[in-house]
Amino acid sequence: MRKVLSAVVISSFVAAPAFAIEPIKGSITFDGPSQQTLDKTPAGSVLQHQFTSNGKDYREIYVVGADGRPELVSRTASNDS
Repeated sequence: MRKVLSAVVISSFVAAPAFAIEPIKGSITFDGPSQQTLDKTPAGSVLQHQFTSNGKDYREIYVVGADGRPELVSRTASNDS
């Protein structure tokens, strides 16, 4: 069972670039990778960002990379605005 779980986790990291979430207007990384780094935030930290774009409310989840830049890993949307 451990081998299967390990294989699933590893394959999800390998496949992640193929299914990367594209930033939309309002995303932290919309204008390209941020040039600012989060120097005091440890790598692997999770950040949330909420915003409204085109009449929808979005919540994005970012993970701070080893270089200190936020990487978009998840986005959810709702029409409840």
